[in-house]
Amino acid sequence: MKNKKISPFVVFSIFLIYYELVIKYIMLKKVLDIGLIYLIIFLLPICLLFTILTKSFNKTVNKIIMYLIVIILSVFFETQLIFFTLFSTPFSFSTIGLANQALDFVNIVSDTIVGNIIPFTLFLLPILVLIILNLFKVISYNRYSKATTVALLLMFITSYIVSFAYLLPDRKVSGSEYKLYFKIDDAESIIDRFGMINYAKIDIKRQLVGYESDINIEKPKKKEKIVEEKTPKEIVYKDNVLDIQFNDNGNKEISTLNDYFMNSIPTKQNEYTGMFKGKNLIFILAEGYNEVALDEERTPTLYKMINEGFKFTNFYSPVFLSTTGGEFQATTGLIPTQETLKLWKQKQPRVSFALGNAFSKLGYRAYGYHDWTYTYYKRNITMNTLGFSNYLGIGNGLEKRIRSNWLPSDIDMMNATVPDYVGQDGNFVTYYVTVSGHSPYNGSDNIAKKYLDQIDSNLPSQARYYLASQIELDKALEALINQLKEAGELDNTVIAMVGDHYPYTLTIDEMNSIASYTKDAVVEVNRSNFFLWSSSMEKPIVIDKVGSQIDVLPTLLNLFGVDYDSRLIIGKDILSNYPGLAIFSNRSWVSDYGTYFAGGRFVPKEGKELENQDEHIREMNNRVANGFSVSRLLMNNKYYEYIINE
Repeated sequence: MKNKKISPFVVFSIFLIYYELVIKYIMLKKVLDIGLIYLIIFLLPICLLFTILTKSFNKTVNKIIMYLIVIILSVFFETQLIFFTLFSTPFSFSTIGLANQALDFVNIVSDTIVGNIIPFTLFLLPILVLIILNLFKVISYNRYSKATTVALLLMFITSYIVSFAYLLPDRKVSGSEYKLYFKIDDAESIIDRFGMINYAKIDIKRQLVGYESDINIEKPKKKEKIVEEKTPKEIVYKDNVLDIQFNDNGNKEISTLNDYFMNSIPTKQNEYTGMFKGKNLIFILAEGYNEVALDEERTPTLYKMINEGFKFTNFYSPVFLSTTGGEFQATTGLIPTQETLKLWKQKQPRVSFALGNAFSKLGYRAYGYHDWTYTYYKRNITMNTLGFSNYLGIGNGLEKRIRSNWLPSDIDMMNATVPDYVGQDGNFVTYYVTVSGHSPYNGSDNIAKKYLDQIDSNLPSQARYYLASQIELDKALEALINQLKEAGELDNTVIAMVGDHYPYTLTIDEMNSIASYTKDAVVEVNRSNFFLWSSSMEKPIVIDKVGSQIDVLPTLLNLFGVDYDSRLIIGKDILSNYPGLAIFSNRSWVSDYGTYFAGGRFVPKEGKELENQDEHIREMNNRVANGFSVSRLLMNNKYYEYIINE
């Protein structure tokens, strides 16, 4: 009697569930939850389809197809692992062409594989198991009869329809699985509920035919929710709004945005409005900077500027697809997803309130600099959308002034560019994107090697190289200040700096080896510094309210007395009375009252009390979800160009 052979359906079912559970644990640190039910339901038609493919030809061809499918699946999940490790977000097909050379650094990818060799190996196991099963000839590769194939096709169609029917009962519920599948741009939640393969299917469909964003518009119940600020002299501060006519043009998305903004509560001007009016501004996006790099002796200039200007004690720099996501947040005040970033770079919309555009209207000269390839992350396009048409990087002029092989020096960039904008009539606004703090943090880092002897040799190797690389940033700031002082511009210039993201190529254990407290890998690892410093400030101003990168732009606009409409920016002036909120890529958040971890866990902040915790969570979740959707629609429709008469 012959041994009964295994159907490919059984093999695919086991392999697919295995792949999905491993990647879910790696990305979300959970496995057994309600998402497992949805995962199995939505994997069933895929397993049936793969089975039909591997039972429709002769044995040899069927076996080859089986190997091809399993190899492709392993490569797909390996790619997701590497991408998530590098960028802290799942790979989306919208990313293709987004970052230009972002993955050209083979040593970064190889270091990532070596550092994650165990999970990397886990995704190769199904190939090994398949080889073993075929050696023992336990899989049936006989071609199905026409009747069986037709029956399987009917089962495939039925299971496909049933899987969607399962979503229908909650189709009108905000944040439901139905909304998630069809309307919400939330990669990690989609993976949590439906699995990585279905996420890829949803992603491809959205790239091909688009999708309708879900926005929950709530009419303000009480205007007094945000109390009008009054000084002892009974000064009532104005709203930061422009006289905008929210006219529709027949476009459904434009109408949705108009309705949303007309019902949004603006921030108010405050005691700091116009504090820096008429001064110059230098804004720095610092590569890989995080608060763990700050040290009074090792980075004295950074320490001085963070502690002697505006000191924000609850500030976060959330990771959204590496530097390009950090840049988008800080320069536009909007929330980036891979789809939103793609639209920004493809449609090239004018971002009206970005520093270059906003300050140019006031007569400022606008300059932008980056000491690496000027086309990196398509900055040759995006710098223009931000108003920095005078933009120099390596490849369009800066390489003639500084050493341009990897890694360039931030000090060299400062020394070579300050003469461009000082010593002339009128004000200037200058934007720098640094590079010396970039990973990998190892022996190939020529910048870090210069300072490695200043770092404790007992620390983990990568952490040592990281700390050493940030000393270059400190010395670049020192060089900048010295040149401004020599040119007589220091007292009339405000310097602002924010990190693009934490050094995510460090493990959480390596981060905690140099942190002042134990950080979690989702929220607190992103806690950082945002400094606003002017030598003219008599004393530091401490701000305890929660803020993040998307709040940087409106905070600067208010401080410099620039007219803008606070309703049209997702971020809010940190110095206003608007409730603080820091938003993370997986839709976790931190408010002034506590931390919410995506999935439902809320940790109240010590010393803060809420009258209704559930209502607070609902309101913040709604604000977060709307922020993601509105940011995408703004880019997709070039909304600023439409609504604001430039």
